[in-house]
Amino acid sequence: MKGIVMAGGKGTRLRPLTCDLPKPLVPVANRPVISYGLELLRRHGIKEVAVTLHYLSDKIQHYFSTHDPGVALRFFQEKRLMGTAGSVKNVGTFFDQTCVVLSGDALTDFDLSAAIDFHRERGALATLVLARVECPLEYGVVILEEDGRIRCFLEKPGWSEVFSDTVNTGIYVLEPEVLDYIPSGQEFDFSKDLFPLLLREKLPLYGVVLEGYWCDIGNIEAYRQAQEDLLAGKVRLPIPGKELRPGVWVEGEVEIDATAELEPPILLGEKTHLGPGTRVGPFTVLGRSCRVQEGANLKRSVLWDHCYVGRGVSLSGVIAGVQVCFLDEVSAYEGVVVGDRSVLQEKSVVHPGVKLWPCKVVEKGGQVKENLVWGCGYRRSLFGAEGVTGLVNIELTPEKVAKLGSAFGAYLGKGSSVLVTSDVYPTTVMLRRALSAGLQAVGVRVREGGEAITPLARFAVRYYDLAGGVHIKMSSQNPDKVSLFFLEASGGNLSREGERKLEELYYREDFARETPAGILPIQALEETASPFIERLTQKLSPRLPGLRLAVLYEPLNLARFLRLLAERSGVEWIEFDAAYSPSHPRPWSYYRQRFPEFCRSVVDNGADGGVVLDANADHLVLVDERGRVIEDDLLIALLALVSLKRQQNPVVVPVTAPRVVEDMATRYQARVVRTKASRRDLWHETRQSAGEHAWLYFDALAALLHLFSFIRERGISLAQLAEEIPAYFLSRRETPVRWKAKGKVIRRLAEEHRERPVEFIDGIKVYHPEGWTLILPDPEEPVCRIWSEASSMELAESLTEFYSQRIRELSED
Repeated sequence: MKGIVMAGGKGTRLRPLTCDLPKPLVPVANRPVISYGLELLRRHGIKEVAVTLHYLSDKIQHYFSTHDPGVALRFFQEKRLMGTAGSVKNVGTFFDQTCVVLSGDALTDFDLSAAIDFHRERGALATLVLARVECPLEYGVVILEEDGRIRCFLEKPGWSEVFSDTVNTGIYVLEPEVLDYIPSGQEFDFSKDLFPLLLREKLPLYGVVLEGYWCDIGNIEAYRQAQEDLLAGKVRLPIPGKELRPGVWVEGEVEIDATAELEPPILLGEKTHLGPGTRVGPFTVLGRSCRVQEGANLKRSVLWDHCYVGRGVSLSGVIAGVQVCFLDEVSAYEGVVVGDRSVLQEKSVVHPGVKLWPCKVVEKGGQVKENLVWGCGYRRSLFGAEGVTGLVNIELTPEKVAKLGSAFGAYLGKGSSVLVTSDVYPTTVMLRRALSAGLQAVGVRVREGGEAITPLARFAVRYYDLAGGVHIKMSSQNPDKVSLFFLEASGGNLSREGERKLEELYYREDFARETPAGILPIQALEETASPFIERLTQKLSPRLPGLRLAVLYEPLNLARFLRLLAERSGVEWIEFDAAYSPSHPRPWSYYRQRFPEFCRSVVDNGADGGVVLDANADHLVLVDERGRVIEDDLLIALLALVSLKRQQNPVVVPVTAPRVVEDMATRYQARVVRTKASRRDLWHETRQSAGEHAWLYFDALAALLHLFSFIRERGISLAQLAEEIPAYFLSRRETPVRWKAKGKVIRRLAEEHRERPVEFIDGIKVYHPEGWTLILPDPEEPVCRIWSEASSMELAESLTEFYSQRIRELSED
């Protein structure tokens, strides 16, 4: 007895799951459906099996080259589809004895031995295995004589034609002589052609109704049902892995947080990770190496291998292919099917029944209500407010970072010298090495700066007269994300024009690979921290002995810099909460939670002030000796005041800064230059107009030394200096707006305010008698950010509310 498995179909009704995968390899409970059929044949004593192939045949052959099917396989390729019977005709001399024929995409636990015995007892030429179903419209309907001989057969009838609930399952027991009735070289089908022919010729065609489970996985709903039936125990087939507890099946080693909630039946693939507070509901199957982050909620969903589920994601009745990314707070509902390697960005929503073809990208906050088949969906710019930012090993893998390195090297030119630095964490060190390899691959000379902070990287590019640099750092907002800062020769962020060119090179892969002789060795820079700190402190006059500052910071990456700063300047640091993680910095939200306690500590210790620093010294928050927090717009105003008192003219501030900066500038007979809100534009304008003043917005260490040096010179305190800033009232808010509506919203607002003074430095800034409002479309989020300033907080908040409501109205038009 031999077996034949038909595995050549395209599986069009299973798309988008079968766009890049032959239907027999579609996983059911993390195993290709064809493997269940092969195992069933083996259990019934069949050890030689022919597999007919056509669509993506190489993938089936490759799979079984690395996975033992438990039977001896022979593959037969069809150059063109010849129908079900035609494919069996194609197996040639293999079919030299009785064969059991199975479909490669059906899930069944039928007793094949019973069908074989029935076939032999009746002396049949062909025996059809039959099943009884509620809705027979999609199958061949059969009526049997008492002895099992088929009396009538009709393929896929309409309801008016239905004469039985007994249907053909596509499983047959055949004798070799049946090949004589199948013509060569033409399309010929079992149900439409061969069986009606055998009936007309009154040849021994039989059917046997078997008890057991059978599911033809012909469409998405059948695929979903097969998963649920297997988990529910309706199929007498083994579920892969071991039963961790009743109804919870795991394959190999998995990581399940103690706070994760599991509601059986579920199956977790090998190396899958469930984070804190995750909820995995019944009939959920997760493939191998899936990662489910904190607070995600999944039920009745099937995710294939290497999927990523971000924080707060909600998936209900979803099927996703390999390497699909659901970023934070995505929602997808019943019947959603997502093709391989697609990315659903933060807070996007996919409505019930929608199908996304492979490699699609759904924008942040986007709502998908129709199938997305053609094109690439929405592809955001590589660059955002913080350079190139993405999820580690999901959006930014070593391979992608190496490609970014090659694109940057091609942008700068062969033979250029480029600085590469990172913070101290293992993730960024790994990506730093990948970036260096990408740069070397296009003939760029890599100057290795090791573990550093962002201001040091900016300084080193200038200090060593390099063509540019890249600093890689862990995100201070999300511990799973990393950012790459691409720097120009000035130490500033790459210009927008430079970003566009780099993006073009990256997406086109338009860079020539260097020959082995042209690959240059990596050169390690000498110790850079000392000259960096020396540069910071050389203008301090007098030095700052006796200055006592409480500090809340990330010791692992910053401790050596603060130690050097103390040695050169005389500052005494009073550490507050010096704990740290060796794998990633604490998020900025953690610092905010500690602000009240930290402010009390500043006062209780009698410190001259407090300093809060992120892990890369990009951002600074001050606390005065009375416990008042100085950050954001107040810190900008404070830096502007010191510059004015030192007679630096003009003073450069972002468009979001309060108008008290102009009031103070009038007092000092100075000019104010306002720039766009992005750090890139602020850097370039500050460098042109204010020289060294540029560092104060981009180097937290330089800013704090600049301020406290001035305070020491004047013999005042930080609180006294802050009191010189006039009172102001600034309200902030963000309002959701669809990506495609952003341009329309700004245009309509400009049209509605033709009679009022407006500015278009960045977004639209509208002046009112009682104040001003700035509406700024965010480059990375589907929101508009609103700033309003007025003579009272009540007025400022009313302006913000008015424009927030107007933006919602315009967005919905």
